[in-house]
Amino acid sequence: MTSAASVRRVRLHEWREVRDLRIEAVGDPDASIAFLTTTAEELARGDAFWQARTAGAAMGESGAQFVAIVDDAWVGSATVLLREPGSRDHLGQEVVVRRADVVGVYLSPAHRGRGILGELFAGAAEFAAGRGTDALTLDVHTENLRAQAAYRKLGFTPTGVTFTSVIGPELEMRRPFRAAVPG
Repeated sequence: MTSAASVRRVRLHEWREVRDLRIEAVGDPDASIAFLTTTAEELARGDAFWQARTAGAAMGESGAQFVAIVDDAWVGSATVLLREPGSRDHLGQEVVVRRADVVGVYLSPAHRGRGILGELFAGAAEFAAGRGTDALTLDVHTENLRAQAAYRKLGFTPTGVTFTSVIGPELEMRRPFRAAVPG
């Protein structure tokens, strides 16, 4: 099935949409093994938080949020964060070469299996490649088999790195930009 989604980077004035989609995402039944926050935590954040978050996602050079829109409804999102050499990653490890980590991946259940996830990752890859990285990296809970299968379909493979986070055991997956992405 093909996508009828428009995928683009979020815009500065869209903080309410960013907030609403994030609240929807963490409220998904699979959120306990996909996100580091809860619906209550996200609802407790004030407007200034969402405005600042959206500003960085819309205009920042070290990160960008991409959204999928179908018939004016926001149905998916993926954020790419650039990690600079010499900095520490989310595991506390020193970053040796610039890398692009994808976080906050969400696609509403009614729109899964339509190719939209691939389009979100294409936007993230274009952003990251234009800033000197050669791959996308992400973490996924070891029990989130649905997400792992979706990522594998898009060319991601496990790197062998595993760790335990606040949500439990996770594994790292990576996709070089030269890898073919199925349609």
